[in-house]
Amino acid sequence: MSSLAGTGALLRLAARRDRILLAIWLYAFAALVGATVYGFKKILPTAGAREKFAVSAGHNPALLSLYGPFYGSSLGSFTAWRDGAIAALLAGLMSVFIVVRHTRADEESGRLELVGATAVGRHASLAAALVLGVGANVVIGVVITAIQILLGLPAAGAILLSAGIVGCGLVFTGIAALTAQIGSTARSARGLAIGVLGAAFMFRAIGDSVSGSGPRWLTWLSPIGWAELTRSFGQAHQPVGLGCGASVVSVCYADQGPRWWVVALALLTAAASVAGAALLAARRDFGAGLVAQRPGAGTAAIWLRTPLALAWRMQQAWLLWWLAGGLVFGVVLGSAAKGIGGLLSSAQIRRAVARFGGQAAARLTQEVLRGQAGLANAYLATILGITGLAVAAYAVATVLRLRAEETEQRADPVLATRTGRIGWGLSHLVIAAVGAVAILAVVGLGAGLGYGARAGGIGSKVATLVGAGLAQAPAVLVLAGITVALFGLAPQASVAASWSILGAAVLMYVLGTALQLSHWVLDLSPFTHVPKLPGGTLSGTPLVWLVLVAVLLTALGLAGLRRRDIGT
Repeated sequence: MSSLAGTGALLRLAARRDRILLAIWLYAFAALVGATVYGFKKILPTAGAREKFAVSAGHNPALLSLYGPFYGSSLGSFTAWRDGAIAALLAGLMSVFIVVRHTRADEESGRLELVGATAVGRHASLAAALVLGVGANVVIGVVITAIQILLGLPAAGAILLSAGIVGCGLVFTGIAALTAQIGSTARSARGLAIGVLGAAFMFRAIGDSVSGSGPRWLTWLSPIGWAELTRSFGQAHQPVGLGCGASVVSVCYADQGPRWWVVALALLTAAASVAGAALLAARRDFGAGLVAQRPGAGTAAIWLRTPLALAWRMQQAWLLWWLAGGLVFGVVLGSAAKGIGGLLSSAQIRRAVARFGGQAAARLTQEVLRGQAGLANAYLATILGITGLAVAAYAVATVLRLRAEETEQRADPVLATRTGRIGWGLSHLVIAAVGAVAILAVVGLGAGLGYGARAGGIGSKVATLVGAGLAQAPAVLVLAGITVALFGLAPQASVAASWSILGAAVLMYVLGTALQLSHWVLDLSPFTHVPKLPGGTLSGTPLVWLVLVAVLLTALGLAGLRRRDIGT
């Protein structure tokens, strides 16, 4: 029997298992690119406005580290600047989740052992996961290319931008296949792959933000950097302009035409990674990784003899990574607030940012138009709002760990002891709630340090922004409460429904104003009721109501968990 026998059947099964998540990923990429093109058409409608923005952004290391340099002042160039690196990062993350889920995770859970007992080849599961990962990236590339062309961008540039994003996804499809052979558990395989992805983003950020004499070559070491180095909408013979000089190298346009050959770097790297994964898969033992799992102690330490301590032991690495990333994220984006006024020079752009930041009152809009402080507040409120949505993803994933423990039958030995269902459930919920609050506070701390270091008054800015970050906590707790309620009352639908509700909240936050959704639709999202701080009016009433709703939903979920069958 061929080692690839049954690949087609496993591919259809994997696609069916992932159909909802793949649809969500596809919609997220389409919304990201479509909203970017539409937004730049509205807030930077003329070439002159875009040129002024590019000159200012070229002086801002924080924005360069986040998005990269400009390669032109066209609408397509701005779309590539805004979405190239971010979309490539997301494509890599999606690829890691897909491949690890259908290789190492299924092997760890015993599914592949059961499937392997049938007429299925040894490498069929790896081949199916790779084909699914490649197919998902290609479909996303086709869709975002079509969206760019429909919105008026040149076809050649749209294809090249999508090819750079898809190329990064293919690279991490291969890297995830490699780490699935190296790690002995799904968590370790995902951690290794995401670690490589984080390092790639860091190399790109450093290479893009340093001066002309710095190590700009670091960008070439990053598959994420390759997506921007394609210069998808660049012009080969565009004259030098925008005040280019030694200090503003990032906005010089001379000889910055498209680089189709950069895509070949991604394809070759992906092919080499896949070949390495196939070679390792042929030589390792089934169920084992190249890095063996270390055996634990024969008896648990005293501090591990409670459900909460066990939950902390399981979740601590996950939380610590979030805290470290949140601090870096806050410092980088907080440091950009000082120069945000220079980037957004027109009144039209300032009004758009103020609306997006939630400052709808006429008085606050006039404050934004008169000075820099209001605009910086609107920018920071926007950043913290996005942070709240990201931290909600942490809370949802942490709560859903209960479902994973249940379905993988690790909850049974815990519940066979004196630990009750409510105590077991609360142990993970405490980690989710306390962890979410801690991440929000750390992001606010980083933003205050970054903003205060450039604008002065670190102490006051840290206090203000930590409070503004914590204001997002009630909305995050509502999302966590919804997840608990679904886990207790409808466990089989809890995973898909929880992520779908979070996705709907993200779309309402990002596209609600642009799509002109009615107020009652926007009010369904808990983040609509959070005060937009700093700069907005703080009212405790909606925050109290959000906390009460979160408590009620959590109580309903725990009551359902107490009464239903475990493992259903």
